[in-house]
Order: sequence, then C-alpha cells, then structure tokens
Amino acid sequence: MAKEAKKIAKENNLECKILSEDYFISHNMGAISAVGRASRHKSKLIHLTYKPKTKTKKKIVFVGKGLTYDSGGLSLKPSDFMVTMKSDKSGAVTVLGIIKAISELGLDIEVHAILGAAENMIGGNAYKPDDVLRAKNGKTIEVRNTDAEGRLVLVDCLCYAQEEIKEFDEIYDFATLTGACVVGVGEYTCGVMGFDKEKIENIINTGEKTGEHFAYLPFNKYLPKLLKSEIADICNIASSRYGGALTAGLFLSEFIEKENKEKWTHLDIAGPAYVEKEWGYNQAGASGAGVRMCLYWLSSLAKS
Repeated sequence: MAKEAKKIAKENNLECKILSEDYFISHNMGAISAVGRASRHKSKLIHLTYKPKTKTKKKIVFVGKGLTYDSGGLSLKPSDFMVTMKSDKSGAVTVLGIIKAISELGLDIEVHAILGAAENMIGGNAYKPDDVLRAKNGKTIEVRNTDAEGRLVLVDCLCYAQEEIKEFDEIYDFATLTGACVVGVGEYTCGVMGFDKEKIENIINTGEKTGEHFAYLPFNKYLPKLLKSEIADICNIASSRYGGALTAGLFLSEFIEKENKEKWTHLDIAGPAYVEKEWGYNQAGASGAGVRMCLYWLSSLAKS
C-alpha cells in the first residue's frame, strides 16, 4: 500500500510522507502500533497532500482504515469470516482514490489523505485481550476484543490528523468498521455518523445523485456508557452486542477534539465496499465506496 501511494504521489505531484514503527513509538501511537505488532509486514501511516496551484477554497482531510488483512488477531475469526478480509483496507483505498482523482481534476481544494495501513495477525507478540493501550492523544484503551482493531488504527490516525494538519475545514473517516452496520442497513448502504446533521444530509443527497446509498445512524446520550472501562479511559468494544455500528462511531468520537466535533463525519462502508455479486453500477468485488460521492461533492464545492 505504501508503494502504491508513492507511485500515485509521483504521478500526480502529491506530497507523500510514510511513517512507521519508529515514529509510532516516539509519538506515543500505541494503538496502531499494537494492532500490527504480530505481522511481518510493519504498519504504516501514509500521508498524502494535494495543494492546488491557485488559492484554495477549503482544506479537507480524509482518513481511511487500511487493514491489509484482518485475521481477527488472538480473538480469531472463524475461517468462513476470514474470506474476503483482504477487503478490510477499503477505507484507506477509498481515500487514496479520492486524492488521486482530485489531483487529476485539479480542483481548488487542499486535500489530505491519511491511510492507516496494518495487518492484524496472530503470534507470540500479538496484542491481546486485557491489554491497555495508550493512543496518541494520551487516552488509554482497554482491549477486550482484538477483532475490534480498525477503530484502534483509526484513532491514532485521527489524532495525528488533528495535531499535524492545521486549520482544516472538515474531516471524514472511511472504514469497513462493523458487521453491525451491514446487519442494520444492508450490503449496499453506508452508515453515516457525526454531529453535523446538515453535512450528513448533504452526503445522503449527493450519494443518491451518484448511485451510492447512505443512511444516517443517530447517536444518543445513553450509548457512551456501554464503552465504559474500569481500568482505562475507554473500552474498545461495547458491553452490549446491540447498536455496534453506533458504539464504534462513538468510540472514534472520543478521540475527536471538542473544537473539531462538528467538522468530523464517520462513514462505515462495511456493506458496499466489497460485495461478491454485481449490483447497480458496480461489478462484483471492490466498489470504491464513497469515491464517486466525494468527487461529485468536491467538484460542486470547487465551482461554488
């Protein structure tokens, strides 16, 4: 994934920064570091930047979950559930596709694409249930299930984005985050969560114009207690099996700074990112979920 990002950056005159384990250790990124620890393929944070030649109208950040393979870790998936887990990198591939297309279109918008690339495997040095991890912003996380790993990768990437990219206007994360989202809204629909309902409504409406489907999943004040931990600031899974897409989104929201809450939107693309049969405009397999919607919206934004 890092090699592909470098290639795309070179072809499209993008800035490209590849960060790995030494950086994670020196910058206290204990969550992404833990997830990829048992893999022979070392985790990477890939940061691509597109800056237009003319004066920029907006600065937008996209963050993508890039689990190049997800075995479930020590909370091992049944073999049937491992099939297609090569697709768990779809969120990162989506944001890579977005910034590639934006640069080719030459839009007057500054775009940052941050990919959290890791492989969740088993081994003697794998992270495990009962571990307590420390994320980049200092918050501690109790691990109760190593198969809830995508959110761990994402929180360090989201913290990195908020610290390193100054004065951005909006931040979006894309992730094949939960099976619960697929159960809730089906294979062909992305779940959208956040605190700015107008922005979410715009995503839903724009998606309908581009052949993609998005559904608003509303947070409520009772759900955060399900993530309570007795030994850390937060637990990586909820204490209830219900509302899993929402509690995963709320977990991410705990790592969004107060001043950025309204700027942040979470898109769970677990359903449409990879479907083993043709549907709508999409062939079987990877769909690039979210790319068309974002390009249509950003193109409209650049013209306004």
